[in-house]
Amino acid sequence: MADDSALMRQTLKRIVDAEPGLELAGLARDGEDAVAKARELKPDVVTMDINMPKLDGISALQIILDEKICPVVMVSSLTQRGAVTTFECLELGAFDFVAKPDGTVSSQMGVVAAELVSKVKAAASAGVLDRVRRGRAQRIAARSRPVAMVPREPSGPIAVAMGISTGGPATLLNILPLLPKDLPASLFLVQHMPASFLAAFARRLDENCALKVVEGRAGAAVEPGVCYVAPGGLHLCPYRKSTGQVVIRTPAQPETLFIPGVNVMMEAVLRAYGRNTVGVLMTGIGDDGAEQMVAIRQAGGQTIAESAETAVVYGMPREAAERGGADVVAPNYEIAEEIVKALGRVV
Repeated sequence: MADDSALMRQTLKRIVDAEPGLELAGLARDGEDAVAKARELKPDVVTMDINMPKLDGISALQIILDEKICPVVMVSSLTQRGAVTTFECLELGAFDFVAKPDGTVSSQMGVVAAELVSKVKAAASAGVLDRVRRGRAQRIAARSRPVAMVPREPSGPIAVAMGISTGGPATLLNILPLLPKDLPASLFLVQHMPASFLAAFARRLDENCALKVVEGRAGAAVEPGVCYVAPGGLHLCPYRKSTGQVVIRTPAQPETLFIPGVNVMMEAVLRAYGRNTVGVLMTGIGDDGAEQMVAIRQAGGQTIAESAETAVVYGMPREAAERGGADVVAPNYEIAEEIVKALGRVV
């Protein structure tokens, strides 16, 4: 575990020591120390602060991944700059990140201890490093071949309801940039992420995509060819008015394990669009969205789940597939094409 703060190192040590099944291999005080200890100790996972002396977390991350030592979980500050740098780390191949609750030196890490432990355990799973590296290579290659939309007159408004969690930010860059600008559907996206990161996340996606990506705002009229990202700490719920117009609602209720919740969003999309719904569920711990994938399919909609081949964590999509909620199971680099095909099947 690498952090330049002695307080943070001891806090992280206590979290690991208190968790059965985890063993602390070593503590590092800066990026150079982290790389040296990773080479020497060959741990299953490294947690890495971003802002460190001698060698920063981004540079240390690149070395550890280039040498194929182990997956890396970033521990970042809850700041605007922290969010931007964190996304850069994810694009470079970091497994995922945990945000410090109150700044670069946080005395409140206990608040996110369960999240840190679950992501460290997930990162230690067999084959994770290879899947992350392969996903980055496929993402770079895929940007040169965006999917073309087959001309078709839709029978009515169509929605794509997309849910993703652990490993999501990098995975989405394998998918959303390939979708065409003229996508004849509105896309609703729930990514489990700290609330303060989501606005920066939506902007970063927008910079990389042909279709427009915005943070969902209450009262906004829904348009085709736009991806609406669930706002921080609120659910994303499209609502069809009596006039037929669909607008965004962002309630704080119901209370769910994750807010925004995939199940809540998918349920709202299904109410608003009925069988003209395409459900997409990808990498993530747990089963958020699995039941609503089943409901979408039963209602006559189309459903796509990410396969174990590329899922950083094969949890949410596996649950959907095992419950009968997936028409198609595909690696993430094929999901953009599968979405376009599904839109062609909507009647």
